[in-house]
Amino acid sequence: MSELELLTERRDPNDPTFTLENRLKRVAWQLAWIIAARWTPPPFHKWRVMLLNWFGADVARSAHVYSSAEIWAPWNLTILPFGSLGRRVRCYNIARVTIGYKAVVSQGAYLCTGTHDYRDPAFPLVARPVSVGARAWICADAFVGPGVVVGEGAVLSAAGVAFQDLDAWSVYLGNPARRHRDRPIVTDPS
Repeated sequence: MSELELLTERRDPNDPTFTLENRLKRVAWQLAWIIAARWTPPPFHKWRVMLLNWFGADVARSAHVYSSAEIWAPWNLTILPFGSLGRRVRCYNIARVTIGYKAVVSQGAYLCTGTHDYRDPAFPLVARPVSVGARAWICADAFVGPGVVVGEGAVLSAAGVAFQDLDAWSVYLGNPARRHRDRPIVTDPS
């Protein structure tokens, strides 16, 4: 049984949510990030990408990940070419987080794959993946909740909160995020 299945189907509420192996991997990861990446200047993206990939991430060499980004589990992170995690982004990725081609997650945004089932007396942790489509933009201080798919080219405004999927090439505002208008489709010049 995978760890994700264990998170959603708890048998004994007295068992720890995460395995000892998972907790030790996260401690090793946090120490490595603090020692080898947290202090690095902004242009050292390739070094930080290399470190993430050493810990099991699937991050394109052209991606930008800033040193103040907080990534919970690099082995659950995929960033496609030219995707970026900005300053102070919090990526709580107990389930997979995928950042698409040329997608931007701006400073202070929070990508959250975990929640709790409040209907269950054991209050179990539930994990659902988050996907940010190609050319999408998660603006400063926005929140993307568990299971949300941000469509290609979608924009979640500054401080916006998304708990439902965002349609492609649309702009969303507010808490909860509501569709505001269309966004012009952008393509690479040929």
